[in-house]
Amino acid sequence: MVHVKDGAEALEFIFCTGKYSGRNFNLKPKIVLLDLNMPKINGVDVLKKIKSNDLTKAIPVIVLTSSKEDPDIENCYQLGANSYIVKPVGFDNFTKAVGELGMYWLLLNTAKT
Repeated sequence: MVHVKDGAEALEFIFCTGKYSGRNFNLKPKIVLLDLNMPKINGVDVLKKIKSNDLTKAIPVIVLTSSKEDPDIENCYQLGANSYIVKPVGFDNFTKAVGELGMYWLLLNTAKT
């Protein structure tokens, strides 16, 4: 698992640029958990860049955010989000939800090889 601090660093990691320029681009993330409210570059712009590139558009992107607004939900799905989840309240509930997400996407879901 790799945690990045903002949208700019997320794009550097995914596209192997900046401080991640030495990373092997062929080792793509298995999933991306994406918050919409990130500093520098917001989650919607990160989602657009991931899903508009033929080399990265197959990476599952799960939006995990506090926004329950219908326009945000609709926009994310139109841009190619694979799932949209409103963050549970409380740290314990949040960590449980993230664990269940990981279980589904990494162990139960059949990914394209």
